[in-house]
Amino acid sequence: MDFKPLVTLLAIVNPLAIVPFFIHYTQDFTLEQRRRTIWITSFSTFVVIATSALMGLHILAFFGISLASFQVGGGMLLLTSALAMLNAQPAEAKSNQEEMSDAAARASIAVVPLTIPLLTGPATMSTVVIYAEKAKTIWQLSALVGYGVVVAIATALCFSLAQPIAKGLGKTGINVMTRLMGLILAALAVEVMSDGLIKLFPVLGK
Repeated sequence: MDFKPLVTLLAIVNPLAIVPFFIHYTQDFTLEQRRRTIWITSFSTFVVIATSALMGLHILAFFGISLASFQVGGGMLLLTSALAMLNAQPAEAKSNQEEMSDAAARASIAVVPLTIPLLTGPATMSTVVIYAEKAKTIWQLSALVGYGVVVAIATALCFSLAQPIAKGLGKTGINVMTRLMGLILAALAVEVMSDGLIKLFPVLGK
């Protein structure tokens, strides 16, 4: 079984790096409200990954976008996310504080902004679609959806242990972990882009 999609997803979703955001947005919550937020966030993360895996290719076909072009674009998103992580910023945290505040006011913080865009955003979705295209059997596609479950569980664990993690690692520790995941993600991003470029320009593979 190929675990590369799982490693990539864990690197880009990186729930550990979102722990400080979770603590910030739920600091005035009761224990029950915090637990409900964790459950909704984890489930929403799975839904985004599963939907991208099962319907992403159909959406591309609807808009007439080739997978090769999507791979290059998705690879660029991954690389951008990796660079942000190397600067100790969350991979998907692209919105400014004003947008975050507005989003949090309009919807449950469990979905917006915790799930989208902090945990799962364009880079995550494009990654799942790229790996879904590579799935040759229903079992491989099912495994990809199953990886969504693993990512959701990892998210639930990190958020459930948010306070101990934050105290144990400290800001420096979380930054180091984020940079490490960013380095891994950067290498995977280059691989995704090169695969797409070779499909678009076969001469590059010679």
